[in-house]
Amino acid sequence: MNFEISEKMQIILDMINEFVDKELIPLEPEFINKEFVDMVPALAEKRRMVKQMELWAPNHPKELGGMGLNLLEHGLVSEALGRTPIGHYVFGCQAPDAGNIEILHLHGTPAQKEQYLKPLVEGKIRSCFSMTEVDMPGSNPVMLETTAVKDGNDYVINGHKWYSTAADGAAFSIVMAVTNPDAPAYMQASMIIVPTNTPGYNLVRNIPVMGHRGSDYASHGEILFQSCRVPQENRLGPEGHGFIMAQERLGPGRIHHCMRWLGICNRSFDLMCKRANQRLISPDGKTLATKQIIQAWIAESAAEIQAARLMTLHAAWKIDTQGAKAARYDISFIKFMVANTMQQVIDRALQVHGGLGMTDDTILAYFFRHERAARIYDGADEVHKMAVAKRILQAHKESGYRAALNI
Repeated sequence: MNFEISEKMQIILDMINEFVDKELIPLEPEFINKEFVDMVPALAEKRRMVKQMELWAPNHPKELGGMGLNLLEHGLVSEALGRTPIGHYVFGCQAPDAGNIEILHLHGTPAQKEQYLKPLVEGKIRSCFSMTEVDMPGSNPVMLETTAVKDGNDYVINGHKWYSTAADGAAFSIVMAVTNPDAPAYMQASMIIVPTNTPGYNLVRNIPVMGHRGSDYASHGEILFQSCRVPQENRLGPEGHGFIMAQERLGPGRIHHCMRWLGICNRSFDLMCKRANQRLISPDGKTLATKQIIQAWIAESAAEIQAARLMTLHAAWKIDTQGAKAARYDISFIKFMVANTMQQVIDRALQVHGGLGMTDDTILAYFFRHERAARIYDGADEVHKMAVAKRILQAHKESGYRAALNI
């Protein structure tokens, strides 16, 4: 793997980092203390500035109005944007819209692309993705209770979803529902576009997360589908291919998440070092930075961030050059490795800040509340560890340690 960043890419990263520092981080106190919906006008102006700088939608193809960066390049962008909770939104590459755009681009019909993909890429509308269910285990995607039954030319959808991120204010949802119950487990579900103004689509509530309900884009919705009728032409791809399409989205999506988490690590590490150097602890001018335990935390955090970053960039490079199948070990590794690194670094940074860290006067408490879920969504850490361990042990049994380590 070549670690050299092209001159063009370095210019892009420098521009993004400067924009984040000057235009977005100063908005964070307002972001933390106000409802997101109240910030939409101010963020719309920042989005306009990003478009003028020709930095909009970095991960989407040029023919769709994006920058056309490959996965490794966008990973670097995602790391820069991840330093602030509003970075990805302002640059038009936020989840779940980014993943929905990929699905529509790969599997949408011309009519679906015109109606949903084009305005989504342009940032004129938002979307959500409804897969996780209240009573079903999120780590086992074949267990779905939501059904889409054919009736004439329509599907009639019934089911109960939650953690549909950004459902509040979304124009449509891509819904995973069982259309072929008698098929093999991984061929039972389909993805169906459901406009949110469809009768029978009910946004029950924005789920309170660590005491914060959120609003608009910054929320997680609970949705009840009650005899929700949509045309069969709203299905994405072949019937029963929902899980196959979800897997296509998974690898790139994991890189996006992990590099964003590394951006959070970088920001938390920066704040931790500043606090250690500035916080006086004695009349003779000593600071927290003189304490060995703080020095150990700094060294450990720096090493862990570097290790997690290299693992993630290597996974992105492998997906770009060899495909997601060749990177399946790496994709599982980075999920639990980077999520745990992020949690550890945030916790240390908060501890170094003491009482200040518990307040919303810094971004750390926000990170601590909202990023704990990283070890749960997209499959709990424990599930990834068990799954990859089984593959490793089988490979070792058949071909030895090099095959087990995929080297």
